[in-house]
Amino acid sequence: MGVSAIESKINLYVDDLRDCPTGFVIARNTQEAIYYLENYKVGILSLDHDLGEDDEGNLLPTGYDLVKIFCEKAYRAEQIYLHTDNGVGRENMFETLKGAQRRGFIDQDIEIYHYSVTVNKYSKE
Repeated sequence: MGVSAIESKINLYVDDLRDCPTGFVIARNTQEAIYYLENYKVGILSLDHDLGEDDEGNLLPTGYDLVKIFCEKAYRAEQIYLHTDNGVGRENMFETLKGAQRRGFIDQDIEIYHYSVTVNKYSKE
């Protein structure tokens, strides 16, 4: 009998452009990320802020949008890292996560880091 998805633990890397680091599963947008957060135990969650545009140039939901959903739904990860180069986006995501943690919306033992856990790499520039 196989192990169900929710019993499996993954590291999740949310980014529209960067290469997926070894040991991570990639989610290229918020919808993919939500699927993994709902169906797997997440060890490390690494977030980008800017997640691209649609075909008409409209911004797609961002990592900050995902953070707000994460807090609202009380999703869980053991550690959260912010690998974005967007300084304002990084600050918004970090402060929202820490505020939600202080107010009890997300677990107190989630480790939240203001920096990347891996080196950012791009192979398709």
